[in-house]
Amino acid sequence: MASGEFEGQGGIMNALTADLGLSPAYSARIDQTSASGGAGIYAAWQSIRSGASELTLLVGGEKMTHRSTAEATDVIASITHPAEYKHGITLPSFAGLTARLYLDRYGVSRERLAEVAVKNHRHGLANGRAQFRTAVTVEKVLESPIVADPLRLYDFCPITDGSAALLFTSRERAEELRPDEHVVVSGIGGASDTHVVHERADPTWMDAVADSSNEAFDRAGLGPEAVDVAELHDMFTILEFLQMEAVGFAERGRAPERVRAGETTVGGELPINPSGGLKSKGHPLGASGVAQAVELYEQLTGRAGDRQVEPAEAGLACSVGGFGNCATTTLLEAPR
Repeated sequence: MASGEFEGQGGIMNALTADLGLSPAYSARIDQTSASGGAGIYAAWQSIRSGASELTLLVGGEKMTHRSTAEATDVIASITHPAEYKHGITLPSFAGLTARLYLDRYGVSRERLAEVAVKNHRHGLANGRAQFRTAVTVEKVLESPIVADPLRLYDFCPITDGSAALLFTSRERAEELRPDEHVVVSGIGGASDTHVVHERADPTWMDAVADSSNEAFDRAGLGPEAVDVAELHDMFTILEFLQMEAVGFAERGRAPERVRAGETTVGGELPINPSGGLKSKGHPLGASGVAQAVELYEQLTGRAGDRQVEPAEAGLACSVGGFGNCATTTLLEAPR
């Protein structure tokens, strides 16, 4: 997403092609802020679907930890509208304001948000690639330092280095090359929302997530009830609630009830973020959307180990840019 800002390195798509010895293959960089990984899935799917390519390699990555928290926050804050940015608005501040509005509007206790962090940290314990493989309690979350009231330190994802990759081809070729080691992109959709957050009719409703999810479900011929496992963009704990509702996993204001009842944990009715999510696994910006699909691939092929969801025949990944400025939703299915 931000190789120039973080590392002063441009032209990374050409560097990757050269390093892999793939020249003269066509290469391009897909930029959609923190939804770049999801947008990359959409572009890779389009390249195969259109017949422009027989094989498409998608690689997402980010290196961030060599920069200070203040520097990293400033780079990420540049996603916001210039009028917001010059007044010091950051994505964490949007998250805090929206969380307060959501809690007050629906009469939700602060503990419900903490339970999202607890669940995703617990899931991360079973993921050897997670950045944070430590359990936390509701009490620890609520006692951590305030970042953007009512959100505290453990409501936020960490600054992360990481990468992920996927290889796309036609269904026919996948069945020929790897009959038992592939999954199918059965539906995908993308959408955008207003750049200025205060121009939205309701800050607690993510239009881009709802629109992209509806498009993906229509393409797949499925509904939310068909999803067995999901990876949502929980950069902040409040976003897990907002995406659950916009995708159709819960009615407005009811997502906390599903988390509270244990339905979104591994072993529950709809496991969400069995990888640990961005909260525990980490959020290496350009890699995160790709890594979501890698987790679903492992789930749908039975390779997820101790965090394996049963049954796992259909999975959904939602990759979000900024504070809901854009989104890509992908539905993956095990081959039938």
